[in-house]
Amino acid sequence: MQVVPRTLGRAPILVVDDDPKIVHLVRMYLEREGFDVVAAADGVSAIAAIRERAPRLLVLDVMLPGLDGFSVLRAARADSDVPVLILSARGSTADRISGIASGADDYLPKPFSPGELVVRVKALLRRAGVSAPRDEEKLALGDLTVDRDRHEVRRAGERIAVTGSDLRLLTALIQARGRIVSREALLDALYGDGESEILDRTIDVYIRRLREKLGDDPEQPRYIATVRGAGYRAVIER
Repeated sequence: MQVVPRTLGRAPILVVDDDPKIVHLVRMYLEREGFDVVAAADGVSAIAAIRERAPRLLVLDVMLPGLDGFSVLRAARADSDVPVLILSARGSTADRISGIASGADDYLPKPFSPGELVVRVKALLRRAGVSAPRDEEKLALGDLTVDRDRHEVRRAGERIAVTGSDLRLLTALIQARGRIVSREALLDALYGDGESEILDRTIDVYIRRLREKLGDDPEQPRYIATVRGAGYRAVIER
């Protein structure tokens, strides 16, 4: 069999889990860091994705329909040296030892911290010699520029007074590259994991105030578009 090369360019991270909520959570956090993410819900689909997409890293559940995670891991190791992070509800010491002994590079038991998962993913990529996406300090959206290092937003070169919350919201939207960002994800960008449950839809207030500062018309948005029932997205020129 052909060995998948380690120089992967924009190859995606493959998330293998049959729980859509877990997949959504992992995807949200990894995409926020600039990674491309694909998903598989069972072992057979996972093996096909490994061979077809040559992922840069595999986030793998153990308990899967059909072929279990260890079978997927063995198949991955037969074809490639892709880094593998097992993410499993089976979190005993014996399970962790078994996972590492089977060829996994790391093992994170559920329930897990999404922030810790991101840190471990980046560490595995560094160890494997695959660069993580660069966390750019300067971002752009139309004639807006966002300089996170200087804590500064400019529109057509003119500085706009913004708060730290404004800066975090703009960063989350721009980094999503036009994809829809849910209210929950935006609240998490503002306050961190765990606060969104009590804040509900107050993100709408933050977005309204930010639009006022940017001079953005929600009916004909230049920067931030509302996606009814789903959240918000940055208006990316195609």
